[in-house]
Amino acid sequence: MKKGLIALLAVVGIIGILVISIIGRYNGLVDLEENVNEKWAQVENVYQRRLDLIPNLVNTVKGYASHEKETLEAVVKARASASQITPEGLGNVLNNPQAFEKFQAAQSGLSSALSRLMVVVERYPELKANQNFLNLQSQLEGTENRIAVERMRFNESVREFNSTVRKFPTVMIAGLFGFQKKNLFEASEGAEKAPEVKF
Repeated sequence: MKKGLIALLAVVGIIGILVISIIGRYNGLVDLEENVNEKWAQVENVYQRRLDLIPNLVNTVKGYASHEKETLEAVVKARASASQITPEGLGNVLNNPQAFEKFQAAQSGLSSALSRLMVVVERYPELKANQNFLNLQSQLEGTENRIAVERMRFNESVREFNSTVRKFPTVMIAGLFGFQKKNLFEASEGAEKAPEVKF
């Protein structure tokens, strides 16, 4: 009877240790995933800031460079494309590689259109002297820097989450509870090539 009780207590003890270990790893994954979600919210926040600045920037430029209609329309179109991705669609973007790629492509298109707009602005000295434009340009440059910083922080949190999810024995717990590998921001296609400068 004593040996049976000792064996039963040993089995219960081992099961208890396993349960506590699984709970600890599960809670660790939840914390890491919440960190990824927090960093993603910051990425969305700075992209939204950029979207909010663009109409004012376009209107200011339009007053000085109205015949640059094609460039202004490209910026407006790129902004519309980037803002068409609804919050509902963004909800699953972290777990959906195609949605993530679409989001990143829309944001890259907007960045490209804004770069072309800034090149056009160089032809208008009176616009470059406009205080409202200078303020908007400064805010936009600051926002672009924030985007880079937040994307870096997001990638760091995703790397930590992904590496934890893939390690043994956590990989079994992650699979059991549906934790999925997250997507990283990557450089735009062609970013590895130096831009060609012509004088």
